[in-house]
Amino acid sequence: MKTRNLVLSIIAIIFLVILPFFVAGGSDFGGADDKGGDLIEQENPGYEPWFEWQPELPGEVESGLFALQAALGAGFVGYVLGYYKARRKNVTEPEDAGSAPAQGANLESVK
Repeated sequence: MKTRNLVLSIIAIIFLVILPFFVAGGSDFGGADDKGGDLIEQENPGYEPWFEWQPELPGEVESGLFALQAALGAGFVGYVLGYYKARRKNVTEPEDAGSAPAQGANLESVK
């Protein structure tokens, strides 16, 4: 059963990764970097930006910064998920003095 679920999960992941290339129909995967600026210029013909800054970075540095950003984001998300999972695991409900011992408690200490 576990093997079947693993295989189905892998197939679903591969399908979700490859599907966008066929849905797009070979169109250019353009980003949204310039679309905001173009829209502002269309709506406000006399618009002048406060400043323009486009650093000239080599491709290796740019992709390295992107990888660093992705790693920091993944580390943050992993930390938060781990924190909340551990907090939920360690939360114990208060026990009454006359109640039965908690599940997995040492029965020797109860006697």
